Amino acid sequence: MAVTATTFGVTSDGSAVTQYTLTNRRGMAVDILSYGAVVRRILVPDRDGVPRDVVLGFDTVAAYEKNYSFFGAFVGRYANRIKNGRFTLNGNTYVLKHTYGKHHLHGTFSFRLYKGEIEDNAVVFRFQSPPSEEGYPGTLRVNLRYALTEDNALVITYAAVTDADTVVNLTNHSYFNLNGHNGSDILEHTLQLFADRFTELDAESVPTGRILPVGGTALDFRREKKIGADIFRAEEQLLIAKGYDHNMIFQKPSGAFRTFAVAKGDKTGITLTAATTEPAAQLYTGNFVRTAGKNGVAYTPYSGFCLEAQRYPCAPNFSAFPTAVLKAGETYRQRTEYRFT
Repeated sequence: MAVTATTFGVTSDGSAVTQYTLTNRRGMAVDILSYGAVVRRILVPDRDGVPRDVVLGFDTVAAYEKNYSFFGAFVGRYANRIKNGRFTLNGNTYVLKHTYGKHHLHGTFSFRLYKGEIEDNAVVFRFQSPPSEEGYPGTLRVNLRYALTEDNALVITYAAVTDADTVVNLTNHSYFNLNGHNGSDILEHTLQLFADRFTELDAESVPTGRILPVGGTALDFRREKKIGADIFRAEEQLLIAKGYDHNMIFQKPSGAFRTFAVAKGDKTGITLTAATTEPAAQLYTGNFVRTAGKNGVAYTPYSGFCLEAQRYPCAPNFSAFPTAVLKAGETYRQRTEYRFT
């Protein structure tokens, strides 16, 4: 394992952005930016030994400063949607920054510059989110670590502590295309997802509070199938999101580290196996993506898919959802792994 640091570019205010490159002896490489703690590139040998860059991204800092699709970004304080941008905790109502119409989506951690450190062949970002930032209570201190193993796994670990009760939901928002980031769409990829339920969406793609079974719906990936097999089926949930953009709930309880998804590229033979300690993951198929990406490639809907390990969206507003509250003095922890073979 080796980690190197180079200058990637500068922000609009003239601050330098560092790119950290993690490499192993099997020919895999991962680029991490200090801006947005972005996973910019994942280079994996295909079945013929040809290196393939399997994540969507950009070539410039300027593009990442307008990264409204969150390509590869570190997301927080709260990943996914919070309805009407508000929640109540300990009898107090908190009003959040509206980043998705009248709702709150993902927060602003994806749009800031971090100071990284190389430690034990990993890249570590440590930072502090002050009280009332985006409207959240408490000072949140975060430790984010990216490591690459010799058996081709990108391991992301998160830890956070707060000095006042708050809510926390952190994730990574990488878009994968296992045929290569310029490999057209991902509809012929196969996916198996060990999730038997999902959180229902309303007309604005915000949770209704209902948890529904995947059985008999297009969201059933319990057996391996092509991502595109049912994506255009005339089901209300798919019509709302223009494809998959759903919180998929795992069959096993949260806390234990376990595999939750296996995806395969149809042209390259590259397989992605995802594992996490989280209770769910957002399956998103890039339904609204339209932008120029790395090397000038035109990214369009279904150019990549996301497996965002996380807590439930809008959990602070639904008592039936597992809590996303982090109490003062307690530690939030998450481990998520993306392994390539």
